[in-house]
Formats: sequence, C-alpha cells, structure tokens
Amino acid sequence: MTARDEVLGRIRTALDGDSGGGAHPPGDPSSAGYRTRGGLDPAALLDLLAERLIDYHSHVRRTGPAQLLDTVRAALADRGARRVVVPPGLDLPELGKPAPGQPGPGQPGPGQPGTLDGVELITDGGLSAQELDQMDGVITRAAVAIAETGTIVLDAGPGQGRRALSLIPDYHLCLIDADQVVALVPEAVARLRPDRPLTWISGPSATSDIELDRVEGVHGPRTLEVILIS
Repeated sequence: MTARDEVLGRIRTALDGDSGGGAHPPGDPSSAGYRTRGGLDPAALLDLLAERLIDYHSHVRRTGPAQLLDTVRAALADRGARRVVVPPGLDLPELGKPAPGQPGPGQPGPGQPGTLDGVELITDGGLSAQELDQMDGVITRAAVAIAETGTIVLDAGPGQGRRALSLIPDYHLCLIDADQVVALVPEAVARLRPDRPLTWISGPSATSDIELDRVEGVHGPRTLEVILIS
C-alpha cells in the first residue's frame, strides 16, 4: 500500500463514520480523541489569551467596563493617532460624549468626522482603500477570541465592520469582552456562523517566508493592540 492509498483510506473511514455502531456519530471530533472544550476558568482564559497575544508581538491592555473609554484614550494617545476609522455600530460606552472639559461631538455618523480628545473619528461609510490607508488606525470589536491559539475572529457584525477595515490601516485596536473568550477552536467555531465573512487574526500581520526573517505589516496592520475587558 502506498502512502497515498493509506491517506485516502483514512479519509474514507472518517467520512463513513463508525460502521460498528460506536457511540460517536460520523464527523464527531471526539471520536478521534480531540478536545472540544477547555477546562480553564474565565480569569485563567484571559491570562492565557494575553500571554499568547504578547507572544505574537501584540500589545495588550486590561481594563474594566467603567474604565474602557479611558483605556481607549490612553491607547490612542500612546500611539499618537490623530485620525481613526470606526465601524458602524461600535458600542463603546460614552463614545458619543466628549471627555470632561473637552468641547465637540463624540462618535460621528457614517462618513462624518467627530473627535475624542482631539483624535478625529470617522465612521466608515464606504471609504476607499486609499482613504483607509491614510488613517492612523481603526477601532473594532470582535466576534470571539481563542485563548489557546491567541486568535481573534471578526465576522463583520456590528462594531466590526467590513474586512478592509482590519486589513488596510496600519494600527488595529480591538476590544474584547471577557465573555467572548473561549479556550479552543471548536468552541469558537460553535459560536460562529459559516455564512459570515470570517477574518481570523493571530497577531499582527507578518511573514517569515524569505530566509526566515520576520517581516511585519505584509498583509495587514503592523501593530495589533487588544483591550481585554473584564
């Protein structure tokens, strides 16, 4: 038997399922001994996700819901961002209000400018690739995050926007709630709809294809910053 025959034979067996009437239905990952659920508590999940993100050269901040807007302000200030695009439906508490002592509007309407402590916020209303490239960054939410792999998944839902928003600006600030964090990939897949445009992000974009030298910013933001909210 050739290696090809063996591989195809294993595929046929997996597709046919357990012909002996076993306990697992065809295609059930548990029939192959795969883990489908993690055993970490919520605090440990956040710790693991933060560790994995840092391993991938991402920046991580942790905050509570009441301090979220201040944390966003600090992240944008540290970045030196002046013009930032936000997707429609970004449910950032108090974003629509200026900071104490700061005049002017907060979150703008589609295609209209607003400000947050001097940072110009522009809600995406179909900005071109060239216009997005001129932005200093983007703020989005996420659909789910996977602690073990350090992966963030966007599905173009409210507060996430279209895929171009997370690919073109050089800086991506992503906000993740504690209840959006799962341990394993199967748990994330169970939360996602397959008919949504899914973007899986594991750290800033990078490649090591050429002589194993890591080059960041090849096919997306050079800098990924994550705020974990718990």
